[in-house]
Amino acid sequence: MPIATVNPANGETLKTYEAMGAEEIERRLQLAEATFRTYRTSAFAERARLMHRAADLLDEDQQDIGRIMTTEMGKPVKQARAEAAKCAKSMRWYADHAEELLADEQPAAADVKDSGGSRALVRYRPLGPVLAVMPWNFPLWQVIRFAAPALMAGNVGLLKHASNVPQTALYLEDLFHRAGFPEGAFQTLLVGSGAIEEILRDERVKAATLTGSEPAGRAVASVAGDMVKKTVLELGGSDPYVVMPSADIERAAQIAVTARVQNNGQSCIAAKRFIVHADVFDAFAERFVAGMKALTVGDPLGEETEVGPVASEAGRSDLEELVDDAVESGATVLCGGERPDGPGWFYPPTVLTDITREMRIHREETFGPVATLYRVADLDEAVLLANDTPFGLSSNVWTRDEAEVERFVRDLEAGGVFFNGMTASHPAFPFGGVKRSGYGRELSGHGIREFCNITTVWHGA
Repeated sequence: MPIATVNPANGETLKTYEAMGAEEIERRLQLAEATFRTYRTSAFAERARLMHRAADLLDEDQQDIGRIMTTEMGKPVKQARAEAAKCAKSMRWYADHAEELLADEQPAAADVKDSGGSRALVRYRPLGPVLAVMPWNFPLWQVIRFAAPALMAGNVGLLKHASNVPQTALYLEDLFHRAGFPEGAFQTLLVGSGAIEEILRDERVKAATLTGSEPAGRAVASVAGDMVKKTVLELGGSDPYVVMPSADIERAAQIAVTARVQNNGQSCIAAKRFIVHADVFDAFAERFVAGMKALTVGDPLGEETEVGPVASEAGRSDLEELVDDAVESGATVLCGGERPDGPGWFYPPTVLTDITREMRIHREETFGPVATLYRVADLDEAVLLANDTPFGLSSNVWTRDEAEVERFVRDLEAGGVFFNGMTASHPAFPFGGVKRSGYGRELSGHGIREFCNITTVWHGA
C-alpha cells in the first residue's frame, strides 16, 4: 500500500511519500535509544511542562489538523476538531496525574518485616523505546492515548502510522518537537507494514502497542512473543447495544444513531449490534430507522455534514459484501443498503434486521454506517446474543432496573459496560477488551503502567 494522502470524498491522490530506507530507520532507532538514556531520568515536572506545551500547540493547530484528518480519512470536520480537542485534554490529564499514578508504592510494614527486610517499595520505571502501530480511523487520538502516558512515564515513542494518514503522522512528530521534547523522544517512521517485523525484532525496541485489525494484531503479537517483548493490543469490536423495556426509548434511539455512525461508523467502540427487547422493539426500531434516514451525508469538510465517506474503496467494498451477503440470506433492509452514485467512497446509513447466525454480518465487524437490529424475548436471550461474538471490546445497555444492571455487569463479556449512554473513552478510565478484541489496557493508571518495569526494591534488616 503506498504511503499517500488520498481524499476519500473524491478519490484524488493529494500527496505521496517515499518510504524510509534501512539507513534512515537505523538512524532513528539509534536516536531513540540514545535519547531514552537521558530522557528516562528527567523529572516529572519537566515532562509535564513539555506535555502542557504540546497540548497548547495542538489547541492552536485545531483548525488546520482537523482539515488534514478529514482530507486523509474522511471524518466530518467537526468531529476532527473535536478529536484534536480531546487529545489536548488527555495530554493535560496525564501531565497533571502521571507523577501520582507512578508514585512509589509502600508494602504493608508487617509484610516487609515478615520478608526479613527493614524497608521495601515498588517503583515504576520506564522500559525504553516503544513501537506504536496505529490505525487511520482516529489518527490523532489513537496515537495520543499511547504517546501521552508513554512519554510521561519516561519512555520514548516510535510511530508506525497507517499508510493513508502520512500528513497526520508527520504532524505528530513535529508537534512534540515544537513543544520542546528532546529530539528522538517521539519519531514517526514512514514505512510500510512489511518493515514492522524487522523493527520489532530490533533489541533496542522494548515493547509494542497496536490498534488495528485482528490479523495485524496476530502478526505483531507473534513476533513480539518470539522476542519475548511486552505488547498491548486493541483489535476492534462488534459492540452490542441492548435496550430493555424500562429504558427511555426516545433517548435510547436518539443516542443509538450517534453510537452507530460516529466517525462515519468506523470506530472500534461504535455500537454495531442493536439488541432490543420484544416489548419495545417496534417503538425503538421506528425511531432508530427514522434517525438514520435523517442524517446529512456529504462532503466531510461541510460544517453540517454528519456522515462522510468511508476511508477507502476497499473498506466500502468490504461493507457492501457484508450487506449483500446478509440480504441474499434473508435479511430485511429497513433503510440504506445501496451504494450511491457519484465520486468518493460513500455508503448510506443502513439498518438491517432478520439477522441469523449464518450470516457473515453476524460474526464480522461492520466498519461503516451499517447497523444490525435484533429482537429478543428476555434478558437471558439478550445476554446470550450480546456475547455471541468473537469480540469483547465494549457494550451499551439501556435499563432503569438495578437488578438488570447487576446482571449485565456480571455476565457481559466486554472490557466496558456503559449504561444509558454510548461508549466513550476518557483518560481517567481504562480502555481495552477481552476475547479477540485484544489484551492489555490503555488510558488511566492501568495504561501508563503497561510500559513500565514494575520493580521491587527491598532492603535487608
